Amino acid sequence: EILRCLVGSEMCIRDRDIIFKTMFSKSENEDILHSFLSTMLELPYDSIKEIVIQNSEILPETITGKFSRLDLKMQVDDKLVNVEMQIKNEPDFNDRVLYYWSKLYSGDLKSGDEYGDLKQSISINIINFNMFECPEFHSCFKVLEVNRHELLTDKCAIHFFELKKINKKINKNNRMELWLQLINAESEEELEMLRQTNVPEIQKAVMVIHQMSEDEKIQELARLREKALHDEASALGHARREGEQIGMEKGEKIGIEKGEKIGIEKGERIGIEKGERIGIEKGKEEERANIAARLKELGLSDDMIKAALNK
Repeated sequence: EILRCLVGSEMCIRDRDIIFKTMFSKSENEDILHSFLSTMLELPYDSIKEIVIQNSEILPETITGKFSRLDLKMQVDDKLVNVEMQIKNEPDFNDRVLYYWSKLYSGDLKSGDEYGDLKQSISINIINFNMFECPEFHSCFKVLEVNRHELLTDKCAIHFFELKKINKKINKNNRMELWLQLINAESEEELEMLRQTNVPEIQKAVMVIHQMSEDEKIQELARLREKALHDEASALGHARREGEQIGMEKGEKIGIEKGEKIGIEKGERIGIEKGERIGIEKGKEEERANIAARLKELGLSDDMIKAALNK
């Protein structure tokens, strides 16, 4: 079942985004989403009057597509909010987060609207890896002046919640941690402990997860997602191995060519040095012979010529 898949192994943890997007998207679970958002955004529960989800469907192509991602985009009163779960750390993930936030922020501005009509846009990223070198599981980024820490605008907020830093021990007094422990649950015992907390929406969420474990449609979505992730991993592994092979062959070829070039250059250098040495020695011999001939013309004996050359 999907519940066993959710809580039974590390591999199936990657189906959590399907579980929680499905749960949060259902109209009968609006109270669960309401409580989750008020907790994660640290807003009073009663201050949230209306939540309008803009992409509640889970389409097949979002499940099976390469590098698929599932998120929940919504308007919370006068704010735009995007919630995404990221299971693995991908290259340039921080840049991708900023890009998607910018699309969320600018995408709502219609032709003829003033810039002042842009809504506060909030990105919530729940990630299953450590991104920052700090003990805190929650990091929030805004646009601030670097020295005075003066806020440029309140319309930008990017949150990261690092699941790897969540304590397994249930803390009933910390609702933010309780919600993340629910998302991070890996055993039936953890779900049961969360069901016994005094947060009605979390209690209901545990019950909904159990109900979803029997939903054949959710099971099929999870199966397709798992297959897509396996296919993606296989494709990336094949591309990596192929790239390594091409790199080795190219490196070997470059090495041979460079070796040949170095060999030729060294050979030329040695040849030039040897040629110069032979030429100098030959020139000295010719010079000695000329001197000997001139001394002989002057009438010197061979012994005298030999003595003169030695000097």
